[in-house]
Amino acid sequence: MTMISDRLLRSLRERVPGMGLTREFYTDADIFALDLERIFYRDWLFVAHSAELPEAGSYLTLQIGAYPIVLTRAADGLIRGFINSCRHRGARVCPDAAGTAARLVCPYHQWTYRLDGRLFAAPQMGSEFDRSRLGLKPVHCEAVAGYVFVCLAEEAPDFGPVRGHLEPYLLPHRLSEARVAFHSTIIEEGNWKLVWENNRECYHCAGNHPELARTYPDTPTITSVTGAADDPRIAEHWRRCESAALASEFKLSADGQMRTARMPLLEPAVSYTMTGRPAVKRALSDSIPRDLNIGALLLFHYPTTWNHFLGDHAISFRVLPLGPTRTELTTKWLVHRDAVEGVDYDVDELTRVWIATNEQDRRIVRENQIGMNCPTYEPGPLSNVTEDGVRQFIDWYCSRLEQRLSPDVLREAS
Repeated sequence: MTMISDRLLRSLRERVPGMGLTREFYTDADIFALDLERIFYRDWLFVAHSAELPEAGSYLTLQIGAYPIVLTRAADGLIRGFINSCRHRGARVCPDAAGTAARLVCPYHQWTYRLDGRLFAAPQMGSEFDRSRLGLKPVHCEAVAGYVFVCLAEEAPDFGPVRGHLEPYLLPHRLSEARVAFHSTIIEEGNWKLVWENNRECYHCAGNHPELARTYPDTPTITSVTGAADDPRIAEHWRRCESAALASEFKLSADGQMRTARMPLLEPAVSYTMTGRPAVKRALSDSIPRDLNIGALLLFHYPTTWNHFLGDHAISFRVLPLGPTRTELTTKWLVHRDAVEGVDYDVDELTRVWIATNEQDRRIVRENQIGMNCPTYEPGPLSNVTEDGVRQFIDWYCSRLEQRLSPDVLREAS
């Protein structure tokens, strides 16, 4: 690990600003392993919506690298995260994606756990067996404004800055009271960083996303991370939204990890549909004026999620790396919990734009990865007009990786 860490540090420090990353960052198995170890296993990761765990006994599962995770909601109402591995012989306690149960029972030898992780029963283990020492191993878990985050590190970073940043923007949307109307998971045949880089620019939108282009502007001040405050249309949109007590102005965290901003759609659109009209008759939140076109609240939090919050529904995207050139993308559409399918909304209309956009991006990322796999690939310059978001993501990634590699290299070299 010392050799690859040392080599990577040199690459990071010799990187030319304004250029993409070199080929190895998107193809090398050792670098992928470091991405998992130094970023995905140490940062707060968005994993689910609290609305997906609506009652005591609800649980859901996911896989983050080598870690199988189960989220539960116990009788006290708290959402908790655990390693989904039985403390007996290691089998997954919950093999299903989601469900409801009074207790979690390992299907291998029927070791049984309470929803708060404590071991409840272990058949035929003898009278001297001490159940208190063998509860499910917990992971750090926090819920904020309907979003659930976990951290796999032994000591998690302070969640306070995340909560403080997100709550003012997200709380009016009342997502903890919403429900998931539809979800989709696709596999993109590309490195997770390519998935993010493709998301962070709209240089490609006009030529590749005809459905999205009906409502989402590809203006650099909207799609980038600079210049929004200087755009009169955006400033006026912020003024109207702020007058309705909606936090709206562009906010980028000091470390570059998360961004929120409420941006206008192409007039007169109010939602991501083929017509621009609402996909859901019932507004997502009763706290937001129905006659106010709030556009789309845009949120990203590296390395796992970008999001769009509209007046009638919200859309979350979750990125999880599967291998050096494979990435899982899960998209969820949230509506008011009382909205009725077939009455208040049609699933096809609700999901059409982003299902099409995701499929188009899947093809783009695959072709991007194929080109980068070529031994002669060299990164070119990023557009200083339309790819500022890509530059910002790359800067965040390099800074994070360098920060977490440097202590190890210094320690191992001493």
